[in-house]
Amino acid sequence: MSITLTRLPQRFLPLPTPLKPLKNHFSTLPFPPLTRPSPSTGFTTKAGWLMGLGSRNKNRGGVSGEIVKAGDPVLHERADEVAVEEIGSERVQRVVDDMVRVMRLAPGVGLAAPQIGIPLRIIVLEDTKEYISYAPKDEIKAQERQPFNLLVVVNPQLKKKSNKTAFFFEGCLSVDGYRGMVERYLQVEVTGYDRFGKPIKVDASGWQARIFQHECDHLEGTLYVDKMVPRTFRITENLDLPLAAGVPKLGAP
Repeated sequence: MSITLTRLPQRFLPLPTPLKPLKNHFSTLPFPPLTRPSPSTGFTTKAGWLMGLGSRNKNRGGVSGEIVKAGDPVLHERADEVAVEEIGSERVQRVVDDMVRVMRLAPGVGLAAPQIGIPLRIIVLEDTKEYISYAPKDEIKAQERQPFNLLVVVNPQLKKKSNKTAFFFEGCLSVDGYRGMVERYLQVEVTGYDRFGKPIKVDASGWQARIFQHECDHLEGTLYVDKMVPRTFRITENLDLPLAAGVPKLGAP
């Protein structure tokens, strides 16, 4: 049976609401409050920068529980590198733990530190068999989507391994409720450090390569809407509608 890629309801982040309840992945993880008091103002400060009531340095070691939404400057500025000697510190480990918790609670398959208001170059990603089971089989095949275990990459550096690209719809936890079609490389190499400061290298292809590119973009202050094919932008409920005339077809050219 042929696949009509222009009709596939492609999804990226966040995951669609499952038809069956998710298993409890979070019982052993800490649950810090969703808001935290600001030590300098006494106000309750949500993740991100609150209209001048804070600074990049004050939030760098913080722990957050909410997804920062588009428009917050932290999502539109380049994130800072983590000093290698600091990667194993309690401060950075708390940030990583919080990122994993927030990603899984969303649920999503990737998250960058700026998305919880922390302007550091850290990404986490994970795609499970359970998550993939909620997607149509033809969609899984077209996206070359395979499960992989949790990956934490600090100071990631990404480079393409070939010039082959594909167009698929993406979404973002920071731009919730919308989708847009983005062209991405099909094969990339990512180097950096794991959460314990050891060098790491990942050769990624298919959907995993797309997730890496999406999350690394966040570290440069770039959202998928900055790269999408403009006339493909739509609300999630309209994913199944046909593409407008003149835009690229879904999948590889």
